[in-house]
Amino acid sequence: MTTYNLNHLKELEAESIFVLREVVAQFEKPVLMFSGGKDSIVMIHLARKAFHPAKLPFPLLHVDTGHNFPETIEFRDKLAKDIDAKLIVRTVQDSIDQGKAVEEKGPNASRNTLQIVTLLDAIEEFQFDAAMGGARRDEEKARAKERFFSHRDDFGQWDPKNQRPELWNIFNGRKSFGEHFRIFPISNWTEMDIWQYILMEDLEIPSIYFSHKRKCINRDGVILAESPYVETKEGEEAEEMVVRYRTVGDMTITGATLSEASTLESIIEEVASTRITERGGRNDDKRSETAMEDRKKEGYF
Repeated sequence: MTTYNLNHLKELEAESIFVLREVVAQFEKPVLMFSGGKDSIVMIHLARKAFHPAKLPFPLLHVDTGHNFPETIEFRDKLAKDIDAKLIVRTVQDSIDQGKAVEEKGPNASRNTLQIVTLLDAIEEFQFDAAMGGARRDEEKARAKERFFSHRDDFGQWDPKNQRPELWNIFNGRKSFGEHFRIFPISNWTEMDIWQYILMEDLEIPSIYFSHKRKCINRDGVILAESPYVETKEGEEAEEMVVRYRTVGDMTITGATLSEASTLESIIEEVASTRITERGGRNDDKRSETAMEDRKKEGYF
């Protein structure tokens, strides 16, 4: 890694740590969203640096669809235990059982949108006034519109046309009763930055990010893992493939990448040469041209 890259990563690290400290200074009950994915792992590492030697001054929250990859759930629990952090888990299944969300049916069914209900209920339950997430502006065009401090109204909704200016990194966390903020400390990072930082800091990540053999089905160019949650279509048959994941989430909508990259260095080389976006294999982003923005307006991250 070149000296230039190291300086660039250190600048991004310093910016994110500044944002994290601003959150703790301005808000009474912040929470950090943690799924066991690479971006939230980096977020936890940055937060530990920001408040060392103290423990994290906020809990971790995972909205579990019930259809997550077992590797990430196992890693989630292990990391929370290792750093002695409070982990709160709220499930989409509970929202369905309570009649607050309706399960989709069919081979293209997903619980991704249903997370909105569970998340907003969790924010209300614990009275969180700031929820920090690992979204980055390079991931998707709707996420590119976000500020570091992203205001949500008392219905948990986002208005992309009504955001506050952040000149000179001055963040405005003022809110009315019932409102809250979504905070994105790694907004300015790219996928390449994340991988280079993981390498630089020698961070442990779930095995799912490295090349491995897995039974998958190819659905219209999206490689989905065989699982009890994915209803196969007529003519679809699972076959063993050598794959890895660039992004992880619900197994029903997260596509794998055919890859032999089994080390961080080879992953970085692969990311540098690919022309496919990180979320290019996410079926939930393909439901419409504005799928992500529509979900964000309703309360999604």
